[in-house]
Amino acid sequence: MPRWLPRAMVLALALIAVFQLGSWAFHQLTGLLINVLIAFFLALAVEPAVSWMAARGVRRGFGTFLVFVGVLVVGAGFVTLLGSMLAEQIIKIVEDFPQYLDSVINWINNHFHTELRRVDIQENLLRSDWLRNYVQNSATGVLDVSAQVLGGLFRLLTVALFSFYFAADGPRLRRAICSVLPPARQAEVLRAWEIAVNKTGGYLYSRGLMALISGLAHYVLLEFLDVPYAPVLAVWVGLVSQFIPTIGTYLAGALPMLIAFTVAPWYAVWVLVFVVVYQQFENYVLQPKLTARTVDIHPAVAFGSVIAGTALLGAVGALIAIPAVATLQAFLGAYVKRYDVTDDPRVLGHRGSGGAGAFGRRVRGLWAQRRPGDEGAGSSEARAGTAGAGAPGSGAAGASGPGEGGTAGAS
Repeated sequence: MPRWLPRAMVLALALIAVFQLGSWAFHQLTGLLINVLIAFFLALAVEPAVSWMAARGVRRGFGTFLVFVGVLVVGAGFVTLLGSMLAEQIIKIVEDFPQYLDSVINWINNHFHTELRRVDIQENLLRSDWLRNYVQNSATGVLDVSAQVLGGLFRLLTVALFSFYFAADGPRLRRAICSVLPPARQAEVLRAWEIAVNKTGGYLYSRGLMALISGLAHYVLLEFLDVPYAPVLAVWVGLVSQFIPTIGTYLAGALPMLIAFTVAPWYAVWVLVFVVVYQQFENYVLQPKLTARTVDIHPAVAFGSVIAGTALLGAVGALIAIPAVATLQAFLGAYVKRYDVTDDPRVLGHRGSGGAGAFGRRVRGLWAQRRPGDEGAGSSEARAGTAGAGAPGSGAAGASGPGEGGTAGAS
């Protein structure tokens, strides 16, 4: 046995053990790493406000505390108003549910000539196995829901603490990172950090502005329809539709539709139509103008980044995907060398002489030959022209003859 073989075997086993240990530790710490990533992006988002206060003599720790307290007060107030509104509306829907059910049953009986009764439907529903199983599953799942709520609160506290430390100790964190890098690399890291702060802050700024516009537009509609709690519903639509990608619009529009349904069923249809129309206006008119200077990302790239972020990190990845891709795009744009593009027509989508243009000219030529008269007359004229061309001395006459006979003879 060679002398190096035992040492190689030991080294290979040690590497395998280290890899297994690292893989196990990574899977165990995945939740913590995701929380740290969320906290880092939140710190980047509040960095402009904290730096603005620090430049005016406010300590960074106290400025970060003021920003977080402001966000907490606004969020708690919004959740409180929304919860009270939902509780009142749910009670109202439950109280008025028999009236809604009677109107639906009367409509079905009148149009389909049936004899349904609300008492029979209620008895069948109460005696159904589906309701019994649902109640049993809900009773057994109370502990699971409580555990999830407590876990969510602990996770929210963890994210808040990490983001506070990242924002308050931002200069110290940058100094610690740059201390282990050579001077050339330090400039690149600081440049990337600055780009990330600008893009994340710009993303939140543009989303906040679009949320304000969306909230005002839906507030006008809800006030016009005399829907209760119009201000709170408008704030709900603005925030949810802008800060929850892809499905946020549908989640935001569901609650106003439900509340409008309690006023009049047709009002829910009007709210649905307005939500769809406004979404198209926002996608094709409003959003490109507002994000042109902040987060200039192609819509297809933004949609793909949201899908990729959701596949990797779930809802958290969907939230941070767009600012992360905007930061990466800006960083690559600063270091990737670009060249002047040639004036070739193919750059603009125009094909060459052998492409669609020549094919179109051939089609137009064939259509010009068959255009006059019906198909029978055109075929008889073509046969006459062909015969004239074949007779001796008739080529010139066929070529100069009037109408389509001359054309057919020339051809």
